[in-house]
Amino acid sequence: MLDKMLLGRYINIDSWIHRLDPRTKLVASFYFILIIFLANNWITYGLLALLVALAIGLTNINVIYFLRGVKPLIWLILFTVIFQVFFTPGEIVYFKWGIFQVTQEGLVNGAFIFMRLVLIIFMSTILTLSTSPLALTDGIEHLFRPFAKIGMPVHELALMLSIALRYVPTLMDEAQTIMNAQRSRGVDFEEGNLMTRLKAMVPILIPLFVSAFNRAEEMATAMEARGYRGSEGRTKYRQLHYGWRDGVVFVVLALVTITLWWLRT
Repeated sequence: MLDKMLLGRYINIDSWIHRLDPRTKLVASFYFILIIFLANNWITYGLLALLVALAIGLTNINVIYFLRGVKPLIWLILFTVIFQVFFTPGEIVYFKWGIFQVTQEGLVNGAFIFMRLVLIIFMSTILTLSTSPLALTDGIEHLFRPFAKIGMPVHELALMLSIALRYVPTLMDEAQTIMNAQRSRGVDFEEGNLMTRLKAMVPILIPLFVSAFNRAEEMATAMEARGYRGSEGRTKYRQLHYGWRDGVVFVVLALVTITLWWLRT
């Protein structure tokens, strides 16, 4: 399970989406989450699904990776859908038992909720898989730079985010290595009740925390030895530039927004 987590993962290939400015991908991802709430019928959701499918195709990344992004959250999605199905009132009732009822409106709303959550996860996965942690951090820092004038430590926040994203895959891989080592010694993480499974996790958490603290101390020593002084007087090695592809993305998003307004019922 841990080796399939996509948080912080980046697939370094050459594609149309990879060449976009990270600021464009950040703005487009958050804007997509906003406009998806404009969809309220099958046609509008189909339009958004077509947009996401096009974006996935332009990444040149196997669709299996995007399905992996949904898998860890499938139980939360199903719980939300089931709650929507059983507690949505409607005129056409198919089943009723106590406070639970299945209506035509509930089934439709459940399907819409399912599509909405899956499309949001797909778009978020596109952002993380096609943007390196350093580029993502630079994009966030540039977007929030105006807030530095009111005292917000933008550079420090971006640095912490960069370090966190950089080491999440490393810690996940190390946790998987520790679990494999414990399994080779006869530890079973899937048998027993809840308390037994929690106790079995202790031999994993302790060495993992020790390793994380050691890595943090080594990084702090290395940064201090290299004279790191934060954002003061620092120049950027990686310069961000908008290109024609970024303009195409904003135009497409504008056209999709207008179409969604027109197709709303």
